[in-house]
Amino acid sequence: MIERFIERALFASRWILAPVYLGLSLALLALAIKFFQEVGHVFSELLTMPEANLILGLLSLIDMTLVGSLVIMVMLSGYENFVSTLDVEGKGNELSWLGKLDAATLKLKVAASIVAISSIHLLRIFMQVQEVQNDKIMWYVILHMTFVFSAVLLALLDRMAFAAHRSH
Repeated sequence: MIERFIERALFASRWILAPVYLGLSLALLALAIKFFQEVGHVFSELLTMPEANLILGLLSLIDMTLVGSLVIMVMLSGYENFVSTLDVEGKGNELSWLGKLDAATLKLKVAASIVAISSIHLLRIFMQVQEVQNDKIMWYVILHMTFVFSAVLLALLDRMAFAAHRSH
């Protein structure tokens, strides 16, 4: 009887994650506000802005878009994997990847997204290379390569660990 109660309580505790995923949707809203603030900034100075600054502004928008996509991916697939199946009715509301991302695949996608975001940030640094100290550039590159190495290592470990399961 105690074992059954503990098991039910543990299983029900997954719902504690639901407000966390809801909080991610609020974080997405905050990111959208910052995105449109940046769009307004770019358009307000578009005619007088140097080309390099326009490119930096666009890179910021791309960066925020990638972060937003990452939040959506974590929020929806995390909810689907750990809390409950999403029941969205209506034609066109289905996402092809939803329900197909297990925790391991989600980690790989998060790692790839972090590498992409880091790449854009590094490109932004290279666009301002005259204003950034060489030792800082070196650390940005080292940090980026650490993200790349980690993502590749994670993919390799995932491939080795789940190779037997995927062959079926």
